[in-house]
Amino acid sequence: MTDGYRIVASTGLDRGDRETQQDQLALLKHPRQSACLLGVVADGMGGRSGGRTASNQVMLTSSQLLARYDPGHDDPREFLERLGQEAHIVIRLTAASSEEEPHSTIAAFLLEPDGSCHWVHCGDSRIYHFRQGTLVFRTQDHSFVQSLVDRGELTPDQAEHDPRSNVLLQCLGTQDAPQLSHHAITRMAPGDALLVCSDGLWHGFSEAELTKVVDFLTPREACEFLVDKARERAWGSSDNISLIIVKFEPLS
Repeated sequence: MTDGYRIVASTGLDRGDRETQQDQLALLKHPRQSACLLGVVADGMGGRSGGRTASNQVMLTSSQLLARYDPGHDDPREFLERLGQEAHIVIRLTAASSEEEPHSTIAAFLLEPDGSCHWVHCGDSRIYHFRQGTLVFRTQDHSFVQSLVDRGELTPDQAEHDPRSNVLLQCLGTQDAPQLSHHAITRMAPGDALLVCSDGLWHGFSEAELTKVVDFLTPREACEFLVDKARERAWGSSDNISLIIVKFEPLS
């Protein structure tokens, strides 16, 4: 509880209609500073076990680095950059020692005790920032269709439904070092909310729908509703689904 708000959060993880669960997520409090919170979603790719191996490595790296992080002293952007790069290296080492080809997306936020919030992402797992029921900002996918949008060859709506939307230009575990994208919110405010999710979730909804659900429901209710509705809309072909919702609720 801080700066006129209290933090309420929930998570959702569902295998969908896939044989295996390759998405993983974590919502971690700092071991020594309860006002510091790390949220991570990783969508693993690379066959039955390769994808799960990759997303597990992202979770393990997140936990290990957070334990050594000093809030208020260490640089949060450098921490998140290191998180992405170290997870990438560990995934590459896993690939070198096996016949698997593990890869993973990452979408992570770090909430600092001063109320600032820092993001990193690579791939097409997303982070959304809502303020007073309005979408303020979201990550831009490192994907082929997003590159077409950037060049004006597709509209954002066309990109959401393009069959090539799963073709990624950046992710963890590739031969080359990944390009990580960053974003920062100077100060979270009462009425803010964050949604972090894999493409198995956001593919099923418009931005307007996600905004309304997160605004009107509690984090737990929203997670349950979105998972159920994503599976329903996939008509028996649902991908793995993972999401974290954090709301900054006014005290009064």
